[in-house]
Amino acid sequence: MTASSTPIAPHDKADILAQALPYIRQFHGKTMVIKYGGNAMTDPALQQAFAEDVVLLKLVGINPVVVHGGGPQIEAALGRLGKKGQFIQGMRVTDAETMEVVEWVLAGQVQQDIVGLINQAGGKAVGLTGRDGGMIRAKQLRMADNDDPNIQYDIGQVGDIESIDPSVVKALQDDAFIPVVSPIGFGADNTSYNINADVVAGRLAIELQAEKLLMLSNIPGVLNKAGELLPNLTAKDIDGLFADGTLSGGMLPKIAGALDAAKSGVKAVHIIDGRVPHALLLEILTEQAFGTMIRSN
Repeated sequence: MTASSTPIAPHDKADILAQALPYIRQFHGKTMVIKYGGNAMTDPALQQAFAEDVVLLKLVGINPVVVHGGGPQIEAALGRLGKKGQFIQGMRVTDAETMEVVEWVLAGQVQQDIVGLINQAGGKAVGLTGRDGGMIRAKQLRMADNDDPNIQYDIGQVGDIESIDPSVVKALQDDAFIPVVSPIGFGADNTSYNINADVVAGRLAIELQAEKLLMLSNIPGVLNKAGELLPNLTAKDIDGLFADGTLSGGMLPKIAGALDAAKSGVKAVHIIDGRVPHALLLEILTEQAFGTMIRSN
């Protein structure tokens, strides 16, 4: 018998529930934006645990909003077409053909899998892209070189968010639904843009005045060069980690989105290990702190 299936004595269950009560009271009616990615999206047991966590949060009066990525799934789909993904400074180069695949994978396969899992767990999830309700307006991202700002890269249909109108998300929340958002925006000429999911989650958390932004990742949190967890980071700390190269690649947009949210009124931003079953509940409804919390100062 595995540890996860070991029976819990009734009085222990009651004690666990009682410990969660102050957090349920504190966060009742509050919005939590959850960036869903990494192993939590690909491991069946973790997928189910995530869906159960999201439904439980909704049932106790907390409003979860899920923003998902899908890098591995996009890479697999491109591979089946004989097309290899190219990245510059952690951002996927997205030509027109790649964008078609991105939309099909994110707004189709991945999103509907998540919606189905949440509904199967007893929730009422609704899938959205940035086009729905005119939610995410974007323009083409022109990315400056990290070492020489005078050099700019054209990375195709990769979007820079111009504005977010969260009305459709709020309407769904008020009607007991759980929004599941694919990070696809649209431009003035109706062009679709692939936007980094971490960036979308951060901006959406700001617009919704979320209580927390929780980013599920494949690591325990932000690690220093010795591989040790950094449980608390300020803006100044993060600047130092960028400068000495501790933070690079795919962590760049994740940390930038988290820091932007922390500076713009989101009360707590957490990067947590999505490989831990029920990581969301452990972070939100228990005293146990997981991962890295980012503060503006």
